[in-house]
Amino acid sequence: MHTATISSKSQITIPAAVRDALGLSTGDKIDFVPSAHGFEIVPRRESVMALHGKYADLVTQPRSVEDMNEAIRARMKARFGK
Repeated sequence: MHTATISSKSQITIPAAVRDALGLSTGDKIDFVPSAHGFEIVPRRESVMALHGKYADLVTQPRSVEDMNEAIRARMKARFGK
């Protein structure tokens, strides 16, 4: 069993073994989910739908598959000189 202590600011440090087991790293969010035995700590996993529109400002116009393939070819040629 792993134990954490609540600080005077009501904060806890999650033990490294628990963070590793949950796959948590700096900046990750967790949810406290009520269960029959109290609460469970559950890593928050964002849905792919949360990304919808997030990067829309990076694309000024739609690109065709041919345009993307040509950009890849040009990048590879510049990088490897072929």
